[in-house]
Amino acid sequence: MEVLIIDKLIFIILGLIIGIIAGYFIRRYIGEGKIKNAEELAKKITEEAEKNGEARKKELLLEAKEEIHKSRGEAEREIRERRNEVQKLERRVLHKEETLDRKAESIEKKEEQLAKKSKYLDEKEESINELYERQTLELERLSGLTSEEAKELLLNDIRKEISHESAIMIKDMESKAKEEADKKSREIITTAIQRCAADHVAETTVTVVALPNDEMKGRIIGREGRNIRTLETLTGIDLIIDDTPEAVVLSGFDPIRREVARIALEKLIVDGRIHPARIEEMVEKAKKEVENTIREEGEKAAFDTGVHGLHPEIIKLLGRLKYRTSYGQNVLKHSIEVSQLAGIMASELGADVKIAMRAGLLHDLGKAVDHEIEGPHVEIGADIARKYKESKEVVHGIAAHHGDIEPQTVEAVLVQASDAISAARPGARRESLESYIRRLEKLEGIANSFEGVERSFAIQAGREIRILVKPEEISESQIVHTARDIVKKIESELDYPGQIKVNVIRETRAIEYAK
Repeated sequence: MEVLIIDKLIFIILGLIIGIIAGYFIRRYIGEGKIKNAEELAKKITEEAEKNGEARKKELLLEAKEEIHKSRGEAEREIRERRNEVQKLERRVLHKEETLDRKAESIEKKEEQLAKKSKYLDEKEESINELYERQTLELERLSGLTSEEAKELLLNDIRKEISHESAIMIKDMESKAKEEADKKSREIITTAIQRCAADHVAETTVTVVALPNDEMKGRIIGREGRNIRTLETLTGIDLIIDDTPEAVVLSGFDPIRREVARIALEKLIVDGRIHPARIEEMVEKAKKEVENTIREEGEKAAFDTGVHGLHPEIIKLLGRLKYRTSYGQNVLKHSIEVSQLAGIMASELGADVKIAMRAGLLHDLGKAVDHEIEGPHVEIGADIARKYKESKEVVHGIAAHHGDIEPQTVEAVLVQASDAISAARPGARRESLESYIRRLEKLEGIANSFEGVERSFAIQAGREIRILVKPEEISESQIVHTARDIVKKIESELDYPGQIKVNVIRETRAIEYAK
């Protein structure tokens, strides 16, 4: 059994050995075949690569040669272009050199000519100087004056001529300036008047109260006249009860008291109970109502003119002007108009509009109390404005609006002019026919009282007087003095609203007759 196993092992070992030997020879044979095939393949690849490399090498050489040829052509073209440009520049430079050479030759020739001319002129100057000296000596010998004396004489004549011409020029300029100023001032004043068209209400010293019937007259008079006496005592107004049907006339110079009496009487008529106690009650109510009206009118006037920050007492005084008249013109409406006119003209002239309007509104403030305080209303108004801390400019405008003091500011002049415009406007003030005629006659009489006056004519409702003088007695230079003397006499002897223009005329007439 063991022998069999050993035999099997030997056979197995021999089989393995034989297999290994056979595998070796088989692998060797197959490997040699593969190596041989690989060598043949490598040889073929090498040969093909050599062929392809030669072809690619030729292609690259051809491309390189073409690129070199192309670059060489471009370089040659650029060289030709640069050479052409250089040749052009060389030609231009040569042309410029030739031009400069020609110019240099021309300049040299001109310098030679100028040198010759300069030498010629120097010689001429020397001869002229010599001739001038000889002529000067000869003129001095003939005139008997030295050159300095002759110069001084000539300069004096020139000075006189220039002075005369400058005087004429200054006079012309002054005339033109006056004409332009007059024209401009007329335009400004006309514009201001057109823009400020205020209504004018003429006031009187009496008030008429309508009655429902004539029986009411007896009740107003009362038993033994006690009602009418009480009413007159409390108001200070006279009641005129006459034959006028259904009307009672209140007469008095104080418009505020007259207004109180009117309101109280109308309330009594409506109430129907008329006796002293009731009259006293109604008068008190009427006074309070008038005080409220005064304050409201003052505030309204300040609002209408745009003047703010007024003291309450000044507001009350302004309101009192509603019941104050001057030549029949309502003073409050006149003050509002003056304020508006002054403001408009101040804006046109570039002055302070606020100061002009404030001074214009307050310029007649003194008229509210001039019956209570002694003195002219101008001083009273200025003192009141100063008392209630108004500015110096406003106080000055009030104090100067009637010419009592010389106006120092443009605003003061505008207030003065606006006051004259408002007062002088047709229909603004009213006076009786008799006083009007007397004023015109007195105006003409003042003018006729001067020597050399031939005739005088008051025109434009007494706003202007034209005076014809005798030319053989009054010269052109004297008419100015005559006009001033007439103005001074008018101002000292005549009372008039606004201003009066004095126009003195002197003319010489030559009259001949053809036969």
